[in-house]
Order: sequence, then C-alpha cells, then structure tokens
Amino acid sequence: MNSISMIFITIGVIFDLFGCIGLIRLPDVYNRLQSATKSVTLGTCSILFGFFLRNGFGSSGLKALIAIPLLFFASTVAAHALIRGSYKFGIKLYDKTVVDHYKDAQK
Repeated sequence: MNSISMIFITIGVIFDLFGCIGLIRLPDVYNRLQSATKSVTLGTCSILFGFFLRNGFGSSGLKALIAIPLLFFASTVAAHALIRGSYKFGIKLYDKTVVDHYKDAQK
C-alpha cells in the first residue's frame, strides 16, 4: 500500500509541475488558467488520494478524502469565474486563438 500511495503522490507532483510550467509558458491568461485548473487540480487530488492511501481512515486521511471533491469543484468554478471576468474586463485573447465562444454568447 505504501508503494501505491507513493505512485499517486509522484504522479500528483508531476502534474503540479506541468501546471506550473504551463503558467510560465502559455501565452495569455485564458490558456494559463486552463493549464492551472486542469493539471493542478488533477495533481493535487492525486497527492491527496495518495496521502489518504498512506494514512487510511484516520482523521487526516478522511480530511484528505473530503478535500478532494471540494478542491475539484471549487477550483473549476473559480477558474471559470476568473476567465469570464477577464473576458468581460476586456483582456484580449492570444493572436492565434481559433475559437471564441464568449463572443457568440454575448450577442
């Protein structure tokens, strides 16, 4: 069980690292938030699940298990609100952006 939890924790750290690299490398705020939300949410949930497997159903393990859905829903809703607010505030999309669904929704 210890090796399985370490696999989940390692996968989570790798996903978090990719999310951080995406924050630096991607061109605009919309792509950066997408990178942060998708990869960091999956990475942190994987770390929490590995922590739960390592500690079991104790108090800290249950807190980690409860934090997984809270983190999943809160981060996706917060990223959506930030992206929508950025768009309404007038922050421009990247020049090579192909699809703009919000422009069609505002008509």
